Amino acid sequence: MLSQQKQEIVALFQAALAPILAGSDLNPTDALSKVVLERPRDPSHGDIACNIAMQLAKPLKTNPRELATRLVAALLADPKAQGLVESADIAGPGFINLRVASSAKQSVVRSVLEQGEGFGRGQGGNGHHVIIEFVSANPTGPLHVGHGRQAALGDSMSALFESQGHQVTREFYYNDAGVQIQTLANSVQARARGFKPDDAEWPESAYNGDYIQDIADDFLAKKTVSASDGQPATASGDVDDIESIRRFAVTYLRNEQDQDLQAFGVKFDNYYLESSLYTEGKVAEAVQALVDGGHTYEQDGALWLKTTDYGDDKDRVMRKSDGTFTYFVPDVAYHIQKFKRGFDQAINVQGSDHHGTIARVRAGLQAVNIGIPQGYPDYVLHKMVTVMKGGQEVKISKRAGSYVTVRDLIEWSGNGDVTRGRDAVRFFLISRKADTEFVFDVDVALATNDENPVYYVQYAHARICSALANWGGDPATLTNVDLSPLTQPHEQSLLAKLAAYPEMLQRAQAELGPHQVAFYLRELAGELHSYYFAHKWLLDDDEALKLARLALATATRQVLRNGLALIGVSAPEKM
Repeated sequence: MLSQQKQEIVALFQAALAPILAGSDLNPTDALSKVVLERPRDPSHGDIACNIAMQLAKPLKTNPRELATRLVAALLADPKAQGLVESADIAGPGFINLRVASSAKQSVVRSVLEQGEGFGRGQGGNGHHVIIEFVSANPTGPLHVGHGRQAALGDSMSALFESQGHQVTREFYYNDAGVQIQTLANSVQARARGFKPDDAEWPESAYNGDYIQDIADDFLAKKTVSASDGQPATASGDVDDIESIRRFAVTYLRNEQDQDLQAFGVKFDNYYLESSLYTEGKVAEAVQALVDGGHTYEQDGALWLKTTDYGDDKDRVMRKSDGTFTYFVPDVAYHIQKFKRGFDQAINVQGSDHHGTIARVRAGLQAVNIGIPQGYPDYVLHKMVTVMKGGQEVKISKRAGSYVTVRDLIEWSGNGDVTRGRDAVRFFLISRKADTEFVFDVDVALATNDENPVYYVQYAHARICSALANWGGDPATLTNVDLSPLTQPHEQSLLAKLAAYPEMLQRAQAELGPHQVAFYLRELAGELHSYYFAHKWLLDDDEALKLARLALATATRQVLRNGLALIGVSAPEKM
């Protein structure tokens, strides 16, 4: 049932309780807040269960069944219960089970048809600013499948927050400073000089993928490249100009990653360069604030942060004896900037290898003592993705040299159709909780049967479109049809599933779990397919029932479309 209807039933219980509480020593506000509705474990017991009589019987010095009897009588006598509550029973020691009126259950169809794309959206996040950082790949190579999982998770999570009224900024943090960038420049320089992997002159730590040769060729050709948010870089063509090589290679790969993300349907609102934290003095400011606050000490020529004061298992080195900072220090500086930029909540979607940095980053943010809340930022850590194709694990992409790229996965999963490939990859990569390992089977992604979850969901949408086309009427006219004929068990299940959509979105957003959207869509599609095979929709002898069923199907189509849009997957009308 719809959340508004639940709130109305809670209000009925509270109204029934009010006169009973008036003659007691209980605090009315506290007692009334204890009214909680649950779904009975056994559906045959009813639609809603409440144990408030059992909770309050002892402090009210009464028998729980007697209290339940009084509450039920008052609730059913309330005029506001008419059309909402059909019946109420008392079970066991005092459980109250309610059956919701059929008209109330059926009303979800009208709500969906009237609200359209807005069904399920809420305003609970109004005034709340959240930044979601994801992908944040080093600009040293193409995006791999792990980055793809981050992109699917981060973009879907962003859409979930937006659906509940939050103001969301999607941010990509470029790690454009450090050893890996120098390694990239050295790798391109070696290729430009004509060396290749396995040559004696080839640097030991160099990147071996074919893309390094592509960069070197374009550098020697003095080409110009540009990333989506940066200045163009024109190659000098001079193999001894390592700074030009570095700048060109980084921009080249940022452009490549932009293309990968475009193919994946992901856009960012902002790009933040790690190098800017150093050039603008933000790292130095953060370190000085920690020193001034008395949260550091010198030992063995290194500067240490007292992270154990904030729950870490040991103190951590901030500045090594050679004067360089450890990797978590710029992270602290970066998140200070997130907070100062006005983000109430920060969420980082990263690989599980970042687990060790959580405690030290949060400790650093607390130690600067500028009002950053505990637990800032939130982390969503994902585990590895294993790619299977033709029954074999795929570990290497020729282009990348050592891993499967996002572009590979999209091309394989779509068999040349970019939209189909993107749909499969996005749906699959959020279809499990982030902290579970995932096996991506390309053969399943290509299947056109029930084994392929995205096909199964999209086909439910297309099946409804086909039925409506065969009907030939205007779906807009279904908004006000009589829904009372919808009484069959399959129809009741489908009505209940539609009504659960808004609360599912709220829960998925609060729990940072976009996988719940994929779970829900599969279940909704299952209900629709079962309904389709169990009952005829286009009846010749019962116009009222036909229109009611078409209205239910149209509402289901809308919710399928809404849910698929949230996770960046298309809703085809034909398949």
